[in-house]
Amino acid sequence: MDLVIASNNKHKVTEIKSILKDYFENIYSLRELGIEIEVEETGETFAENALLKARAVSNAAGMPAIADDSGISANALDGRPGVYSARYSGEPCDDERNNDKLLEELKDKTDRSAYYTASICLYLDEENIITAEGKTYGTIISERRGDKGFGYDPIFLSDDLGKTLAEVDLEEKNKISHRARALKSLMEKLEKNARFGE
Repeated sequence: MDLVIASNNKHKVTEIKSILKDYFENIYSLRELGIEIEVEETGETFAENALLKARAVSNAAGMPAIADDSGISANALDGRPGVYSARYSGEPCDDERNNDKLLEELKDKTDRSAYYTASICLYLDEENIITAEGKTYGTIISERRGDKGFGYDPIFLSDDLGKTLAEVDLEEKNKISHRARALKSLMEKLEKNARFGE
């Protein structure tokens, strides 16, 4: 079975391909299939947005699709930026501006705890939709550290690793990241699914 990843984010594509490579014959990015599609993320939750993207891309590509919606939530900000993480500082999406805005909003807060959430949706067809969620916890630090990763990774100090997610390589990140945990949960569901299990 072939699969298309409903994302143009090369970092996400690399992560998802490396984790799901044993479950699908071929895994494509949108770019590899020449598909240009912009799905409006009108959902109020990560899960709703993931489903919207997966369904639209599956219909466009004529094959199963996987989508994720993810973001960071600061406890002192009542969960913001949450589903608005990618566009927190406005359009177009800009990681540096988003980091600056989050740091500015947290500058007088004593509680710097935060967590990443990833919701994954594997859309096979309208009767076969598999979803999973993962979280990873940490602290928002006041200065950027590391040059790997993307998004808020340079200011997110992982509880698991004692480093920012921008200071570790992909293999180390894949052990604890919100997306890796969501994909692990998804794989456990695939193992129990007759179309993927032994």
